[in-house]
Amino acid sequence: MAVMTVYHGGYMPVEHLEIRKGRNTKDFGTGFYCTVIKEQAQRWAKRYDLADVYHSDNIEQVSDDFIREADIKQGNFDNVGECEYAIPSHWDIGKVYKRLIKSVASEKNISVVDALMEVYHSFISDKIDDYNSSVYYENPSYIFECFMQDKIL
Repeated sequence: MAVMTVYHGGYMPVEHLEIRKGRNTKDFGTGFYCTVIKEQAQRWAKRYDLADVYHSDNIEQVSDDFIREADIKQGNFDNVGECEYAIPSHWDIGKVYKRLIKSVASEKNISVVDALMEVYHSFISDKIDDYNSSVYYENPSYIFECFMQDKIL
């Protein structure tokens, strides 16, 4: 039978050690992990260390606070209705990305997932998402060439 080991992976120094009974598969408190596999404890520590980075406040509360602090008056705002042009749907946007991602994967001989990551982390993503520019509306081969040249042509 494997020996369970308690690991400390927190970033906070241990000032007062609290001894309590816990299940051997659970977190034993701030930064303490009990497992037979050291690498598992390291993964848990990393995940919990990033928890404050990934955590966000309740969006409704943040919205309410912003509205109150900015003194935004209640009203009927229809930004889409007031536009002078049609706003693309998420399906339309997806089609532009799909064509580009498939072209990149084919040209570079990489997986679709790798191509997706390259496209979404490139400058062209911001250009495609800016409907006030012409890039979204351009020919797929033009968008592909811009991506490959890493600049707007």
